[in-house]
Amino acid sequence: MLMDKETKNKIVISLLILVALVLIFLSMFVVDETQYKIVTLFGKPTRVVSEPGLYFKSPIHTTITLDKRLLLYNPVPKEYLTRDKKNVVVDNFVCWKIIDPLDFYATVMNVPKAETHLDDLVYSEVSAALGRYDLSSLVSSKPGEMKIEEIFQQITENCRRRAARDYSMQIASVKLKQLILPQQNKQSVFDRMRAERQRIAKQYRAEGEEEAMKIRAATDKETKTILSEAYRTAEIIKGEGDAEAIRIYGEAYGRNIRFYRLLRTLQAYQKFLNEKTTVVLSSGSELFKLLTQGQVKSITQGTNNDKSIAGKAAKAATKASADKDNLARK
Repeated sequence: MLMDKETKNKIVISLLILVALVLIFLSMFVVDETQYKIVTLFGKPTRVVSEPGLYFKSPIHTTITLDKRLLLYNPVPKEYLTRDKKNVVVDNFVCWKIIDPLDFYATVMNVPKAETHLDDLVYSEVSAALGRYDLSSLVSSKPGEMKIEEIFQQITENCRRRAARDYSMQIASVKLKQLILPQQNKQSVFDRMRAERQRIAKQYRAEGEEEAMKIRAATDKETKTILSEAYRTAEIIKGEGDAEAIRIYGEAYGRNIRFYRLLRTLQAYQKFLNEKTTVVLSSGSELFKLLTQGQVKSITQGTNNDKSIAGKAAKAATKASADKDNLARK
């Protein structure tokens, strides 16, 4: 069936509208706030759009999207050689972003190629930096010998300068994720760390022994001082007591010599006589006369004051002896 002229016109108009819509769609592009858009004509950049919004271009132009955010690159861990000829495997990461989209596109074109350049750049700088330091600057039990922060700060500065100059990239930081020791180096590192710990332990033990000796010496000195002072005080008190007892005994002896002799005799008998003692006495002994003739009563009746003085002397002597014993126990 042949179509009439009006139907053909409608079809043509519809196709034109469809083509116009397609052209309009191809002419629009949206820029996100996290993106750069480079407009190119047959691969040659014509302009860069960095502000977010809706933009138009001719249908024959194309756009290339680049990320303006901070990007993270994780190189493959690589093996390096330190100044003392020790192998270490370094696993690091790089934070970077694009400075100038046009220069970046002209030099490296896209992010994968940029990461390839970053890999070469970081490898060369890390290799040069580690070659200036010994392994003890990377792995050590002494915090003062560790220089990892200093080393990677130098690496970051060198990479930042070269990347900005050659690739229009800004290196924010190059940081260490992990330091891996090859199997042949692990034992030597562990032995060195073990020896260091043993040295520190010996030092602590020596310091402890020295302090213990000081404490023991001070304690012994103080003990001797206290004992000597106590002995001196005890001897003074004993001497004073003995002097007081002698004075009282002398006073008692001077007042009644017969009573003093009697009292000393009774004290001597009291020390060796008890219920189990058998005594054989002659008729002329003082004790026999005392027991048979009853001289105690006549003597003691006239000497009450002398007995009181003798009692004081005995008490003074007893007190002096007790004070000496108490000081000795303290």
